[in-house]
Amino acid sequence: MRIAFFATCLADTLFPEAAKATVRLLERLGHEVVFPFEQTCCGQMHINTGYQRDALPLVRRYAKTFDPYEVIVVPSGSCAGSIRHQHGMVASAHGDAGLAARSESVAARTYELSELLVDVLGVEDVGAYYPHRVTYHPTCHSLRMTRVGDKPLRLLRQVRGLDLVELPAAEQCCGFGGTFSIKNAETSTAMLADKMTSIVSTGADVCTAGDTSCLMHIGGGLSRLRTGVRTVHLAEILASTEYT
Repeated sequence: MRIAFFATCLADTLFPEAAKATVRLLERLGHEVVFPFEQTCCGQMHINTGYQRDALPLVRRYAKTFDPYEVIVVPSGSCAGSIRHQHGMVASAHGDAGLAARSESVAARTYELSELLVDVLGVEDVGAYYPHRVTYHPTCHSLRMTRVGDKPLRLLRQVRGLDLVELPAAEQCCGFGGTFSIKNAETSTAMLADKMTSIVSTGADVCTAGDTSCLMHIGGGLSRLRTGVRTVHLAEILASTEYT
């Protein structure tokens, strides 16, 4: 299958390993991955902060850039959710019916990584090997907007050598929320403290998730407390083998 890859801003600028791992994984499974160089930001930050008009050019660019492709993958539940649930809304709100229809068409072909693997490619065992004790944090957008359900867990359970441990209060927010963590720093920090307590209680070596944004927030806290727990994107685990 020919799959277009939308890297996301955070992966492109701060966490390139998550993006590279996504490509390695899909190519190992026998698929052609295409990276359209015209891609930029999906506009989620603008939309969530109330700057919908400023997001409109980004919505237009995403639709134009990815319209030629039948399948698009995004290693982020929040960006996939924004594309699917906000792009058409923003275009409609600003009176561009044509863009709204085009955005909704492209959005229907846009998948978060675990969705693509399980629902589209029909695979749960991707041939990964990762000999670590791992706990999984289901990010808010992946749960409530993209609705990936237990797909990441189904993939992790098939990874050889991986000891998957349940995260207490898993569905509680980590406190990131994009600009929420900046505008409401004290509340965000309190939420992060609860999440870190849950993660450390599992005895895991690694906390994984499908969003680099939440992992950035959690990882910063875990590092400052010198817990020894690392944060690793789901794609990096699934891309790992005995030889890499």
